[in-house]
Amino acid sequence: MATTSPSPAASDGTAAPRAVTPGIVAAALLVPLLTVAGVATSLHTQEIEHGWADRQREACRHLPFPLAEYVAGWAGVGLGLAAVAVCVLLGRRLRGRYGRRLGESWPGLVAGTTVWFNVLAIPMELIQLYVVYSAAAAGINLGDGC
Repeated sequence: MATTSPSPAASDGTAAPRAVTPGIVAAALLVPLLTVAGVATSLHTQEIEHGWADRQREACRHLPFPLAEYVAGWAGVGLGLAAVAVCVLLGRRLRGRYGRRLGESWPGLVAGTTVWFNVLAIPMELIQLYVVYSAAAAGINLGDGC
């Protein structure tokens, strides 16, 4: 059985570190997850508001505005911004430690591509947050049946 000797670059400690590590992959996959979670959480505010309005109509009285709607509204914006922050930090890590650009490895390409969805998602999340505060201020019309 023939044995092969390691390359000279590997034996003298000058080999370049791998740019695709489990941490890099985890960070890259976190970007699309945060983006989708931010949009889903932000859109969930509408379901909370409709449920609140229905409960008020059934009770024929004004009920306090649900705190969960504020939390969901702010969480949507926070998750969208977190996706952008993770992508920027991943890009800095790839550039500083490995000397690669974001698109030169598959994890960086995944993160760099999906982060652009936040160009649409973050303004939508901010609009949803505005809707939360305007609905809280406006209240609900209980109708003539009460």
